Amino acid sequence: MLNEWKKWKIQEIYRDDAEFPSELKKLQSCPKKLYYRGDWKPGLYLKTLSVVGSRRMTKYGKEIIAMFMPDLVTDKITIISGFMYGVDSEAHKTCVELGGKTIAVLGSGLDCLTPSENDDLYTKILEKGGLVVSEYEPNFKPTLWSFPQRNRIVAGISTMGILIVEAGIKSGSLITAKMGIRQKKKIFAVPGPITSTASMGTNWLLQQNLAKIAISPSEILGKPGEVKQMGFFDDTLISSDYKKILDVLHRESLTIDELSREINKKIPETSILISQMMMNGMVEDDGGKLYAL
Repeated sequence: MLNEWKKWKIQEIYRDDAEFPSELKKLQSCPKKLYYRGDWKPGLYLKTLSVVGSRRMTKYGKEIIAMFMPDLVTDKITIISGFMYGVDSEAHKTCVELGGKTIAVLGSGLDCLTPSENDDLYTKILEKGGLVVSEYEPNFKPTLWSFPQRNRIVAGISTMGILIVEAGIKSGSLITAKMGIRQKKKIFAVPGPITSTASMGTNWLLQQNLAKIAISPSEILGKPGEVKQMGFFDDTLISSDYKKILDVLHRESLTIDELSREINKKIPETSILISQMMMNGMVEDDGGKLYAL
């Protein structure tokens, strides 16, 4: 059913309230109040990462989100994004599917759904204990200026920093990154192909030393990462779970849901394994189907 999210009452929280996000209060342009749908729990704001990127997300951008999100969710990080096409929506969607919590910051009022394709996502965010928030009146329609203005909140809420997945050289994601820099946030950028316009912005941030390179979740989580170089599959290096997955995928390509059922594991567990295997060059995702390499 459409507009299921309207079952959640719109509520308000003020800047002077004790439960208002402390990080957001640091902004000189902090909104006086926020409108929200969902169950407002202060704990949601203790460990937050803003994930932003191109509205014209490529297959590469989708794969990056699939690779990073399982570890972020496992670490109980609340994902913040702007609810628009592309990377924003994919970050919210993947987080929710993995059982994580996410907060969508709108560039419109809470009753003006933009984009309309996100009707179901709006509801799922709320059902899974997340929030949809806005500084604008409920019936406020988005404008060219309201999205860039919204970005200061996306950046301001983050406690762990801002992850830029893909960004054009003139994009809202770079605006968010620059706002984050002014707010003294950590900026992480995923490098991309130099031939891709969707990676020109992220590569520029790295070239200008304005962002830290992120090639795995470990850079964000502050944990030492390890990427194994393997020219062949050595029994001593591959876990029994890896072997089980490879055996299944060598027979046929499957979606993450189908694979989870086949190996009798929950989707979040399978996603973590697949992310690790993708980093090690064992499997590939092509159009939602997983293939053994």
